[in-house]
Amino acid sequence: QVQLVESGGGLVQPGGSLRVSCTASRKFFSMRAMAWYRQVPGKQREFVARMDGFGNTNYTESVKGRFTISGEGLESTVELQMDSLQPEDTAVYYCNMDGWRSESAGRMNYWGKGTLVTVWP
Repeated sequence: QVQLVESGGGLVQPGGSLRVSCTASRKFFSMRAMAWYRQVPGKQREFVARMDGFGNTNYTESVKGRFTISGEGLESTVELQMDSLQPEDTAVYYCNMDGWRSESAGRMNYWGKGTLVTVWP
């Protein structure tokens, strides 16, 4: 089994920056994609950013130009640099990794337990 552990959340003022990170307890043999999602209590989890195995990235419209996803699939680590944070970015941020744990294993999708980001004056 693989566990994903997020870190780096916290409290920041509007306009500030935070960097959240995620590391897998075991390195993947091959990574299809790594992503970040976020969820506000009472709302559905929403997509934030994604990086595929070729390094291609895509973002939800509301964070384009402010957030940057980066990572290394073979190291099974992914980060999300968040700049110009606004109160509406307040949420629990979850990392997601989609790949193969070994050459013989089937493709699996894993979630972390989340890290809270609060943007408040």
